[in-house]
Amino acid sequence: MLWSLIKILLFVAAVAGLAYGATWLLDAEGGVQITVANTEFTLGALQSAIALLLLVVALYVVLKLVSLLVATLRFINGDETAISRYFTRNREKKGLRAVSDSLMALAAGDGQAAISSARQARKYLDKPELTNILIAQGAEAAGDAKVAEATYKKLVAEERTRFVGLRGILKQKLAAGDTDTALKLAERAFAIRPRNEEMQDTLLKLQAECKDWAGARKTLAAKLKHGAMPRDLHKRRDAVLALSEAKEVLDEGSDIKAREAAIEANRRSPDLIPAAVMAARGYIEKGKPRYAARLLKKAWGVRPHPDLAAAFAEIAPDETPAKRLKRFEELVQTNPGDRESKLLKAELHIAAEDFPAARRAIGDLVETDPDTRVLTTMAAIERGEGAPDEVVRGWLARAVTAPRGPQWVCDNCHAVAADWGPICHNCGGFDTLSWKRPQEPEQTAASTEAMLPLIVGHGARREDVAEAEVLPAGSGQSDRARDAGSANEAEEAGKGETVEAEAADETRK
Repeated sequence: MLWSLIKILLFVAAVAGLAYGATWLLDAEGGVQITVANTEFTLGALQSAIALLLLVVALYVVLKLVSLLVATLRFINGDETAISRYFTRNREKKGLRAVSDSLMALAAGDGQAAISSARQARKYLDKPELTNILIAQGAEAAGDAKVAEATYKKLVAEERTRFVGLRGILKQKLAAGDTDTALKLAERAFAIRPRNEEMQDTLLKLQAECKDWAGARKTLAAKLKHGAMPRDLHKRRDAVLALSEAKEVLDEGSDIKAREAAIEANRRSPDLIPAAVMAARGYIEKGKPRYAARLLKKAWGVRPHPDLAAAFAEIAPDETPAKRLKRFEELVQTNPGDRESKLLKAELHIAAEDFPAARRAIGDLVETDPDTRVLTTMAAIERGEGAPDEVVRGWLARAVTAPRGPQWVCDNCHAVAADWGPICHNCGGFDTLSWKRPQEPEQTAASTEAMLPLIVGHGARREDVAEAEVLPAGSGQSDRARDAGSANEAEEAGKGETVEAEAADETRK
């Protein structure tokens, strides 16, 4: 309100001042006399003021015309002027519009339209790095690998866009399956931008596939240095790479370097089972069984595994079953509640022909965790105690349809591997194999029942099959073992099973 009042007052004052000045000029005497070519012009005060104003306007127009003439001459000469800037702005508007259309086409998945708009933008904009990227990505979307690769090579030629060009060609080579060239490109791109996490992972995967374990360890160290990986995960994966390097060195015949690398891998990750096994065998070969036993006990306490038991058996390969059972107590006691410890004790008792102790060692695994290994172990116990063939076959029939026990399973694709390796043979994942139960397909009761006669026998009575399937552990087995009619058979079967169990135990361990 106050400001409006002030503006009104200022306007009134200005009008009053102009009116006063005009009145003063009308009343003023004298004027300006101008002589041009012997002609005199006499102007009064008001006329002089008007003439001065017109002169100023005329001078302004002349200066503008002169400026326009100079700008036109400079424009013709190729220099930057207001006229050139005007046309440049128009070209930039058209170019930016074409870039926008190209980006929209890329987002819509229309590669050809993206290429067309990008080429149009190249006519208006002096930005080859921008338009070339759009053309390359449009060619990828359209499936034109030749155009894409040729455009990415143009980007590689410029230092500013070299990384983008290398990354684009790298993707082309990976899609074509050319891993050797892809590895070289990844190394060049990684040297330009070592902090790029995508390039770190790509290079690490390619180095692992090409078994460049030393280079992979350097890349892994770079990931840790630049904060792209937690320290504990780095220790684990560095141990995996060190173990892989040890296996590679062992294949080349250098046992000493392999042992050192395996020991280093076990030191970095004690729960890495293959590293513990290889390091323990290295100690055994060097004549240091105490070191091997201590290492295996530590690993068993973290994660029991059959390979650890096999390596522990190699410390004293010629010992008797009774001595082996006593020595293995030290290993089992580091993790007595684990199912692997229970199964190991049961198998050792079977080898020592102490079948009741084997039954006690296996405990309630038959009810709580009846996988294939548990049920086949029970079949061996039943055979050793002199059970009829129908009962043994019944346990084996259940073992066929039971879930498989823990195996090396990929965390990504869930594929099962026969042995541990740093890379999944199915999906190519690095450090994805874990010792766990595989996913079991659901089986119908009809299919299970249809498989039983193949194992139990076509001539067996259904009552025997049913009894074998539901028979609880320890129910009436001693009475059958004491039966006079089957005593000799039980003794011979028990001995045969003992030999088989020892052979299987030595083979597995």
